Parts: sequence; structure tokens; C-alpha cells
Amino acid sequence: MAVWNLGSINIDNVYRVPHLPAAGETLAATQFSQGLGGKGANMSVAIARAAARVAHIGAVGKDGAWTVERLMEYGVDTRPIQVMPDQATGHANIAVARDGENQIVLFSGSNKAISASSVGSALTEASPGDTFLTQNETNGQREAAEMARQLGLRVVYAAAPFDAEAVRDVLHLVDLLVLNQVEAEQLEDALGKPVHALGIDNVVVTLGSDGCRWLNGSGTETRVPAIEVVTVDTTGAGDTFTGYLVAGLDRGLPIRQALDLATQASALMVTRLGTADVIPDLKEIEDAKLG
Repeated sequence: MAVWNLGSINIDNVYRVPHLPAAGETLAATQFSQGLGGKGANMSVAIARAAARVAHIGAVGKDGAWTVERLMEYGVDTRPIQVMPDQATGHANIAVARDGENQIVLFSGSNKAISASSVGSALTEASPGDTFLTQNETNGQREAAEMARQLGLRVVYAAAPFDAEAVRDVLHLVDLLVLNQVEAEQLEDALGKPVHALGIDNVVVTLGSDGCRWLNGSGTETRVPAIEVVTVDTTGAGDTFTGYLVAGLDRGLPIRQALDLATQASALMVTRLGTADVIPDLKEIEDAKLG
């Protein structure tokens, strides 16, 4: 099996600050670092580190060549990634406070210029039973999800950053929906119905320090508790969770077992400063003996 991830690739500029800046406040950062990020790239790295095969469908500008090399080093199949000389690579400016909370300003760049032909070309190599994953930091989600369904792939959608219209556009194609509590509330307000009544086989709502809840197609809800750790940085924790969940399912794990593994991975992730470059692998999770 394999995962085909239509996802963003960003250059993350990370600033450590005493607290998150208020409106109009000029705040001096105490530390700066630059690394690989983007919700899509984070998920691809997490999937690879969870021992599943993953191909990343995305785009970068000339300034992002190093991000493609980094993804390759982490075990991601980068052949479907377009290089667009006339586009800037997507990037994020991330402020991380002492308590681990973050604030992000995102520029989409080449992430919103992915061609339908490149998506179609990548998915021609997929096999029935593979998994297609996407989120809201690129263009072309609906068209790609339609192709994936026609090819017999499981469709997983991480509804972030939240956009009600984007969700409406793909919801009827989705087998597994992953979103956080705030996004779930926004979706319920937009659609006028609870997430358990969306007609989707499986919905996972992450709850931060309270773990997550899983709702299956019959309406049964299962709570998975979080693992208590000392939080350093929450950036990328949700992407790590989703990547590990998708990888577990693609490797044939039952969903509850995949959720437990994803919970352990995200717990270890928040003890680290950074995004894609510090996502833990399976051995690190086993050695940490969390949960």
C-alpha cells in the first residue's frame, strides 16, 4: 500500500518570543531558526517516519529546492513535486511563546499553483486500496479527491486551515475526516449539523491536551486520552498526529490502534522545538515509552 499526499511545502521561519504579540505590538525575538514545514510536508514526513510509503504531490519555487531534497532525505517520494521558476515557495512566519503556544502568518506561493496534470500523472501510479490525503493549503483538492475515488483509493481529508466552502466541496468524497475541536465547531455552524451526522465513515476530532474523539459511521464515539508531557512547542503536532494515523491505517492497523500510535507521536512531538525536521520516528516513540 501507499499514501499519495496532495499537500503544501513551506519554508518555516520560526521566532522564539516571550509571549505571542498583541495587535500593534513590536516584539523582539530571542531565537530564530529556519526549517521545512507546511501541513502537507509535515504529514508526508510523519507518514514516512511511521514506516509507510508516501509520495508527495506539491510544488515549490526555485528557492525551495532544498525542501525537496530534505523530504527525500526523510524517505518521501518527491518525484511528483513540481518546481516552478516563476513562483515563490510557500512560507510561514511562526512565533512560538515560552508556554509553547504559537501564532502563524502563512504565504501560499507555489502551493496554490499546482497543476491538475501533475496530480493526475502522480495518481496514475496509485493502486486500489492506497490512501489519498489532502488538506487546505493547496489548490485542486476536489479534482484530486474525485480522481482518487475513481481509482479506488481511501480519501482522507484534514480540514485545515478551516474553510467552510473548501470542506463543502470535498465532503461527499471523504472516507476519513480529521479536524480539531475549533474546526469541528466551525463546520457544525456552517453546515447546521453535528459532525457525527455528516454521513462520513469515520471522523476524528483532536482535542489538544484532552486527546481526541473518534466517531464512526454508526454514530459511536470513542475517546482516546492524551499523554501528559511537558510542552515545548505545539507547532506541527496536529500534522504529526494525522500523518501517523494515516500511516497506521495504510499499514493495515485497526483505527483504534492507529489512533493510539498517533497520540504517542504527537505527544513526543510537542516536547520538541521545530516542525518537519523534528517529527519522531517509530523507534523514538518506542524508546520514549509514552502512554
